[in-house]
Amino acid sequence: AALETLAVVAYRQPIARGQIASIRGVNVDTVIRTLLSRGLITELFTDSETGAINYGTTETFLETLGINTLDDLPLISPYLPGINEDLDAENSAGR
Repeated sequence: AALETLAVVAYRQPIARGQIASIRGVNVDTVIRTLLSRGLITELFTDSETGAINYGTTETFLETLGINTLDDLPLISPYLPGINEDLDAENSAGR
C-alpha cells in the first residue's frame, strides 16, 4: 500500500489525499501518515479553494531511490495506455 501510494504521489505531484484515494480506490489516511513520518513525502501547500493539503516527494525519497531528480523516474506510459492523454488533459485543465 505504501509503495503504491508513494508511486502515485511521485508521478502525479502535487496531489491531494482525496485524489490519491480516488486513484487507489481505498482510504489512504494511514499510509499518508506513514510516508510523512518516514520523510518520503511532504505537505507542499494547501489549496485555497478546497482546503485540501497537496503532497509531494522529498529529497529523502530521491536519495532512497538513488536518483537526482524526478525526471530520472522511469516512464510509466508504456505500461498504462492512454496515461499521457489523461495527464495532458489534467494539466490543461489547471490541475
